[in-house]
Amino acid sequence: MASDQSFVDFVLEQIDKSCQISFRKMFGEYALYSGTKVVGLICDNQLFIKPTEFGRKFIKEVLEAPPYPGAKLYFLIEDKIEDREWLSELITITAKNLPEPKPKKKRLK
Repeated sequence: MASDQSFVDFVLEQIDKSCQISFRKMFGEYALYSGTKVVGLICDNQLFIKPTEFGRKFIKEVLEAPPYPGAKLYFLIEDKIEDREWLSELITITAKNLPEPKPKKKRLK
């Protein structure tokens, strides 16, 4: 089941502008970016955040689930999705602790 744009908009409204949050639609679902880093996914109208050691410490009682069949486990955010301050802090922590994306290779013609 694909996620609704209205749910994506709701999630984006919960995250502070300082997180430089954006999204990209992919296969009916959405990747969430903080700057250039993918920090999470929205799949089946659920918010999944990439796991990091510091994110785990911040959340404390982590609920993990795969965002789609065959995927690695991500942090599933349910109860705190409407807590703007908490969610923005989690996004900031996650982005800070993920490596920079690898440069894309130029295509040969």
